Amino acid sequence: MKSIGVVVIGRNEGNRLKACLLSVIAEGRTVVYVDSGSTDGSVELARSLGVHVIELDLSIPFTAARARNTGFEHLLQIQPELEFVQFVDGDCRVVEGWLEAAVHELMTQPDVVVVCGRRREEFPENSIYNRLCDVEWNTPVGEAKACGGDSMMRVSSFKKVGGFNPTLIAGEEPELCVRLRQAGGKILRIDAQMTLHDAQITRFGQWWKREIRNGHAYAEGAWLHGRSPERHWVKESLRSWFWGFLLPLLTVATLLPTRGISLFLLLIAYTFLVYRVYRMTRFKGFQKKDAIFYGLFCGVLEKYPKLLGQIQFHINRLLKRQRTLVEYKTIPSAS
Repeated sequence: MKSIGVVVIGRNEGNRLKACLLSVIAEGRTVVYVDSGSTDGSVELARSLGVHVIELDLSIPFTAARARNTGFEHLLQIQPELEFVQFVDGDCRVVEGWLEAAVHELMTQPDVVVVCGRRREEFPENSIYNRLCDVEWNTPVGEAKACGGDSMMRVSSFKKVGGFNPTLIAGEEPELCVRLRQAGGKILRIDAQMTLHDAQITRFGQWWKREIRNGHAYAEGAWLHGRSPERHWVKESLRSWFWGFLLPLLTVATLLPTRGISLFLLLIAYTFLVYRVYRMTRFKGFQKKDAIFYGLFCGVLEKYPKLLGQIQFHINRLLKRQRTLVEYKTIPSAS
C-alpha cells in the first residue's frame, strides 16, 4: 500500500474535510491536501492531522483540475516511485477496503488506467437534491467512458497525457478520460463501495447552479472533443438545446395557429420524457418516489439550467472572457 498516494482537494469543507482525511490517513501513506482559498480553518485542520498541505495562489482562478494537478506534482516530489494515486474530493469519505480493491484491479489488469467504484450520497434523506445525486452516481459496472472526482489512477498514464486540463471549471474528469482512452487506456467501474459524499444541497437554487455548471461542462467538452470519433458530449449538449430551447420555441411559435394544441403536445412530450427516465431509474432498483423526482428534475427541468450553462460558455468563449467557478455550496464568511 506504500505505492499509493492520495490527493485531497477542498474549499470550505469544514467537518467533512476532517472525515475525509481521517478515512485515508494511514502509516506509510502519503496524503496531500490542496486548499482553494478556504476561510473556515480547513488548512489548519489538515495540518493538525499531519498531512502535507498546499495552498493555491489566490491570484490565479481556482479550478478542481488545477488543484488536483498541483497535489499530484507535490505528491511525486515526496514519493517519486509512486505507482497509483487516489484522487478524492474533500466532501467525501473513502470507504474502508476501497484502496485495496482498486489497487488489485490496476495490478491485475495492465491496460486499465483508472478504477472507480460506487460513490454514495451519505445523507440522501436530508433533501430531494441529495437523493438526486445518489441516483446520478449509480453508474453501470464494467468498462466506462469516464470517472468522477473520486478515482484511482495509474501514475504513469496520468503523467503521459499531462494530467487534468487546469483551465476547465467543470467536467475535467471525463475530459481527462477521453485523452486516456485515446492513448490506449481503459476506465473501469467496479462493483465496490468507493466513497460516501455529503452534498449538502438543500435549496432549489443550489441545484439550479449545479446544473448550470454541468451544462457549461457539456459545452466545453463538446467544443474540445466533439469532433473526435466518439463525439464527446455532443449528444448530451444537443438534448438540452432540443428539449430546453427548440421544442419550447416551436410550441410558442405555433400556439395561435394550432389554437393551443402545440402546448398540449409539448406537455405530452415532456410527460413521455419523464416516464422514460422514471423507468430507467426504477430499473436501477430505486424506489418509486426517487424515480419520479429524478424523472421530473433530471428528465425535464435540468434541460433549462444546462442550456443556460452552455450559452454562458459560448458567450465567454466568443468574448474571450475568463471563465470562473460556478459555486453552488454555501461559502462561510471569513471570521
